[in-house]
Amino acid sequence: MKLMLTNRAYDILKWVCLVGLPAISVLVATLGQIWGWAGVDKIVLTINAVAVFLGALIGVSCAQYKKSHENGDE
Repeated sequence: MKLMLTNRAYDILKWVCLVGLPAISVLVATLGQIWGWAGVDKIVLTINAVAVFLGALIGVSCAQYKKSHENGDE
């Protein structure tokens, strides 16, 4: 299976994984603790799991891109 992302999609997903989702996770954890929200741990774990999953997809796409360009396949 060949997983290729456009440069724009790669940049957006990379930003979401490296900045967006971790920031949302910390925000939810902090506000949940302050306001006593129920189930905050499950929400934070879910956000982090999504971030790791998307990061893995980005890593696979990046590795395939590098491999195809090293071999001269374009």
